[in-house]
Amino acid sequence: MALEAGLLEILACPACHSPLDDRSAADSPELVCTGDGCSLAYPVRDGIPVLLVDEARRPA
Repeated sequence: MALEAGLLEILACPACHSPLDDRSAADSPELVCTGDGCSLAYPVRDGIPVLLVDEARRPA
Protein backbone atom coordinates (compact mmCIF):
# COMPACT_ATOMS: atom_id res chain seq x y z
CA MET A 1 0.00 0.00 0.00
CA ALA A 2 1.61 3.26 -1.14
CA LEU A 3 1.44 6.32 1.08
CA GLU A 4 -0.43 9.45 0.02
CA ALA A 5 1.66 11.94 -1.96
CA GLY A 6 0.58 14.81 0.33
CA LEU A 7 1.88 12.92 3.34
CA LEU A 8 5.26 12.34 1.72
CA GLU A 9 5.61 16.05 1.00
CA ILE A 10 5.54 16.92 4.71
CA LEU A 11 7.50 13.97 6.12
CA ALA A 12 11.27 14.24 6.58
CA CYS A 13 14.01 12.13 8.09
CA PRO A 14 14.06 12.80 11.85
CA ALA A 15 17.86 12.39 11.92
CA CYS A 16 18.93 14.79 9.12
CA HIS A 17 15.66 16.40 7.90
CA SER A 18 16.12 15.22 4.28
CA PRO A 19 13.18 14.06 2.13
CA LEU A 20 12.13 10.41 2.27
CA ASP A 21 11.82 7.98 -0.66
CA ASP A 22 8.64 5.89 -0.57
CA ARG A 23 9.35 2.18 -0.85
CA SER A 24 6.15 1.09 0.86
CA ALA A 25 5.06 -1.01 -2.15
CA ALA A 26 7.98 -3.43 -1.63
CA ASP A 27 7.86 -6.73 0.30
CA SER A 28 9.22 -4.97 3.39
CA PRO A 29 7.65 -1.49 3.25
CA GLU A 30 9.86 1.37 4.34
CA LEU A 31 10.70 5.03 3.81
CA VAL A 32 14.36 5.62 2.94
CA CYS A 33 16.18 8.87 3.67
CA THR A 34 17.63 10.55 0.57
CA GLY A 35 20.26 12.52 2.50
CA ASP A 36 23.94 12.03 1.73
CA GLY A 37 25.55 9.89 4.40
CA CYS A 38 22.30 9.13 6.24
CA SER A 39 20.21 6.68 4.17
CA LEU A 40 18.29 5.37 7.19
CA ALA A 41 15.31 3.17 6.29
CA TYR A 42 12.21 3.66 8.45
CA PRO A 43 9.64 0.82 8.57
CA VAL A 44 6.02 1.26 7.55
CA ARG A 45 3.77 -0.92 9.71
CA ASP A 46 0.09 -1.33 8.82
CA GLY A 47 0.36 1.72 6.55
CA ILE A 48 1.82 3.92 9.31
CA PRO A 49 5.43 5.19 9.02
CA VAL A 50 7.48 4.59 12.17
CA LEU A 51 9.80 7.61 12.12
CA LEU A 52 11.94 6.72 15.11
CA VAL A 53 15.71 6.66 14.66
CA ASP A 54 15.92 3.70 17.07
CA GLU A 55 13.56 1.70 14.81
CA ALA A 56 15.37 2.61 11.55
CA ARG A 57 17.50 0.15 9.61
CA ARG A 58 21.06 1.32 8.99
CA PRO A 59 22.38 1.15 5.40
CA ALA A 60 24.44 -1.91 4.52
